[in-house]
Amino acid sequence: MADICQSSRVNADDPVRSTSDVVALGAALYDQIWLGSYMSGGVGFTQYATAAYTDDVLDDFTYYGKDYVEDKYGGLTEAPNNMDTVLDVGSEVSFYALEQYEEYPALLETHFGGSQRASVISAAAGCSTAFATGNAQTGLSAWYLGMYLHKEQHSRLGFYGYDLQDQCGAANV
Repeated sequence: MADICQSSRVNADDPVRSTSDVVALGAALYDQIWLGSYMSGGVGFTQYATAAYTDDVLDDFTYYGKDYVEDKYGGLTEAPNNMDTVLDVGSEVSFYALEQYEEYPALLETHFGGSQRASVISAAAGCSTAFATGNAQTGLSAWYLGMYLHKEQHSRLGFYGYDLQDQCGAANV
């Protein structure tokens, strides 16, 4: 996906912007076009994907994570590639994001239903952890940690059966 987007060529000095552009492309291509139009036959199923690219919320959460990683570990890709880093960075970014949703009710209302919030929180936690370790697989572990932390706080991830796709990958990482 990053090869298709090529945002890193233009934004080489800003890993958050490059990563956010790739997340936006993936959300539009896979969630809205493939899952929404082809698989489910409508657009309602995938409206949670728009939160990844229609505002600067994901960017804010991810910049927070990047700053946290740089302050704590002395730079990007400097943290050890282990579960302690996943728990540290993934939890910190997830809790920051959850606090923002509590502090700003309009933001909570904008990302309605849970799936939007869970996706944005998880993307920020995953990207920030991948920045810390330089390993995408470690970032994926933090992604699912973010899902679980969101579910613990809000008691659900989304409407109806949408919890399934939000939780199904944790056993595979």
